[in-house]
Amino acid sequence: MGNIQIQRITLHHVRVPLKKTFTTHLQEVLERESILIEMHDDQGNIGVGECVAFTSPWYTEETVETAWLALENWIIPTILNQTFSHPDDLDSYLSFIKRNHMAKSTVNHALWDIFAQRQQKPLWQVIGGTLCAIEAGVVVASANEAEMYADIESAVTLGYKRIKLKISQLSNPQNLKEIITQYPQTLFFADANGAFTEDTIHLLQAFDECGFTLIEQPFSEQQNRVSAMAQKKMETPFALDESIASIQDVQEMIDQQSGKIIVMKQGRVGGLSNALRIHENCVKADVPIWVGGMIEFGVSKAFNIAFASLPGVKYPGDFSSSNHFWDYDLCEPTIDVQHGEILLPTTPGVGVKLNHKLVEQYEVRRKLFNA
Repeated sequence: MGNIQIQRITLHHVRVPLKKTFTTHLQEVLERESILIEMHDDQGNIGVGECVAFTSPWYTEETVETAWLALENWIIPTILNQTFSHPDDLDSYLSFIKRNHMAKSTVNHALWDIFAQRQQKPLWQVIGGTLCAIEAGVVVASANEAEMYADIESAVTLGYKRIKLKISQLSNPQNLKEIITQYPQTLFFADANGAFTEDTIHLLQAFDECGFTLIEQPFSEQQNRVSAMAQKKMETPFALDESIASIQDVQEMIDQQSGKIIVMKQGRVGGLSNALRIHENCVKADVPIWVGGMIEFGVSKAFNIAFASLPGVKYPGDFSSSNHFWDYDLCEPTIDVQHGEILLPTTPGVGVKLNHKLVEQYEVRRKLFNA
């Protein structure tokens, strides 16, 4: 296969309006900004990646703007014209840059795409995936209860296997229990995005009777002690999301018993390479994984789907069709849900490319880097 030399990189800063507002107790998202990357190697292969940071730092400390600066000033100048035998080699080049996980993930993904293309295999096969189709799941983040009921009914009709609902201290557990009871064949997850505190554990406990398969990130990421205290009082397992950014965080969850499941978001942990290391540790420790989404375009979603094909990924992920969040995705082919499933690609690499016509339509800025 030979070493991969990076000869050219293009960054695309895009902004796309959502079809409907995405509402959590932390933020209302009306449009999605992102950075898409195309990485060219010395054999004419083009790898793609997507930075999943948000416009403001409500999810992590990174934003689209800070990620652009990190990519433009440090990450890309460091790796351009370098040669790599494996995507994991990026670590040694970028170790001088602290954190900036989402920016680093962008180039890590693009290099993995090229790495798989060089082997003439789909990425999911290269990393050891065993599934040919992934069960689809969807997030319902509605502005009010009437809208939530309609969105749930629509998701069930479309065949989604799992529905995730956003909850907060203001949510009505009894109403949610009644909804879940109506759909016994569907898994329901709750996502609190850190809405609860030590003083409101009693409010969280009321959700234990709803029938949720799990509750995601009930407390903020620095509250492992409180999370462990609440987990001991509840039957519904906690799945930690924002709390997991490294292998060390997984071990801390295990040691403190602050959760029972991890939510894998590759952007948050620095890319596919780190995600695979965490996966290996979780399999050894018998810790279930499920794959979360980031209101992402099809490029990032394609990498998540590849990861979800691995053994040890227990639950349907945040994998909705391309037309769930927006009228048109920025990749081709688009991600499509058929009979509640998404088929894994058979083409070499991650399986998607940028739709340049649509990227240009929603592009805010672009920058080309040549070796």
